[in-house]
Amino acid sequence: MKVVKELKIDFTDFWPGFVKTDNFFYKLLSEKYTLAISDQPDILFYSVYGNAHVNYRCTKVLFTGEAVRPDFILCDFAFSYDYPVSKKNYRLPLYALYGDVTTLVKRKVNAPELLKEKTKFCCFIVSNGNCDARNNFFVELSKYKRVDSGGQIFNNIGRLVSNKLEFIKDYKFVIAFENRVYPGYTSEKIFEPLTQNCIPVYWGNPLVYNDFNTDCFVNCHDFKTFDEVILRIKEIDNDDELYMKYVSAPAFNDDQLNEYVKKENIVRRLDEIVAHHFNGKWKFLPLVRPYYFKGLMKSRRLVNGFSTIKKWSAAK
Repeated sequence: MKVVKELKIDFTDFWPGFVKTDNFFYKLLSEKYTLAISDQPDILFYSVYGNAHVNYRCTKVLFTGEAVRPDFILCDFAFSYDYPVSKKNYRLPLYALYGDVTTLVKRKVNAPELLKEKTKFCCFIVSNGNCDARNNFFVELSKYKRVDSGGQIFNNIGRLVSNKLEFIKDYKFVIAFENRVYPGYTSEKIFEPLTQNCIPVYWGNPLVYNDFNTDCFVNCHDFKTFDEVILRIKEIDNDDELYMKYVSAPAFNDDQLNEYVKKENIVRRLDEIVAHHFNGKWKFLPLVRPYYFKGLMKSRRLVNGFSTIKKWSAAK
């Protein structure tokens, strides 16, 4: 492969407010390549908030922080939450994009002093109410002690929290539930409380132990019921020594970054993507993708149409 110094890239179908020259992938690539944003890129990074990516004929890289599995007919590579890790799919959990993960390595916690600072019990900041498990857990834990809610759901503090990290820092516990259970799907929900030395009460990814050390948080997946989880929270809340043991535990297993979020591993995959684009081999997929996508959309419309007819028939 020829030595590549200049690289044309583009980004599309990302969330509102996404900045093409100020994001995770741009920053990593800019350390090694001279980058140019181009509407005829060598490599396109796209996400799941639109379909503009269909119009590109270059090497395509999907990034999804949502529970959407990559379709490797539509993309050449993916950075996703999902297992398995492969030559095409790199597991990059969403929390890696929410801050400097290295700050949680070898963190120094003065547990007795921290205990004095944690003047409040537990908080909950949620704006998406479409998760019964999360909603019900808030209600049940609130029967033990007041849980302060600073989001749109169950708000009981009289305002919406504007700075989440500043808000949660005084709390012993943070309800850190994902909006669904899915293997590999670990978002910022657990990462942010750990940066503020809170104990996350986590539910979502049953394989979360691959990301974080379960000694530093309450992992709902280790219990049979939420009632048992609440009993454990009560136990920690009423035992200062136990609480300090949790907050003193390393955030990562062996107090080392896991393989998924190590910078050198992510950079290595990006280099492999660049090499793929410039390897000189004729590539067939970019030609067939538009037709595949049209067929995919047509089949989805048919499925949705049949579903609507079925519901209408049942209603009659």
